[in-house]
Amino acid sequence: MEGRYIAFDVETPNCANDRMSAIGVTVVERGEILGTYETLINPETWFDRFNVRLTGITPEMVAGKPTFPQLWRELEPLFDSGVLVAHNAPFDLSVLAKCLRAYCIDWRSRVSYACTCQMSRRLLPWLPDHKLSTLCAYLDLELDHHRAGSDSLACGEILVHHLRSGAGMAPFLRTYDLEQIRTVQRR
Repeated sequence: MEGRYIAFDVETPNCANDRMSAIGVTVVERGEILGTYETLINPETWFDRFNVRLTGITPEMVAGKPTFPQLWRELEPLFDSGVLVAHNAPFDLSVLAKCLRAYCIDWRSRVSYACTCQMSRRLLPWLPDHKLSTLCAYLDLELDHHRAGSDSLACGEILVHHLRSGAGMAPFLRTYDLEQIRTVQRR
């Protein structure tokens, strides 16, 4: 259960998925949840009705909130401190990569990550599906779905469950290319 993991979840304002309207971060270290962070973000772009219905986040709610570059000063040291983890991680990582690119923020070209959806498919194969809501119901975890803080906490709790059940992280670690916006294929 060694290691530090940064479970995160993003919400987006529209189908372009190149900006964030909210982010949630949960820090897991040595198999324990150390803390959580959640904030709305002014995406400085348009909102789609579908995304507003899904997330409940409106343009009025993010008016006056920090922009991604303002928040990145806080997030960067946190994201540098451990392996990134998300549920359906390629989506959240693609939004992060596109957001960094949209704001011309130079961070890293590649990051290590793990996906709790993929972990759960392998470790809990008998479940009917491996959606975040299904896993939370199975593990008796609270979830206010499509709220970044709640989703990141649920992701962190699922990770802790798998670690406490004896799962090693090595088989689940992947590399994401933030410049190419894709997972690097294993050799």
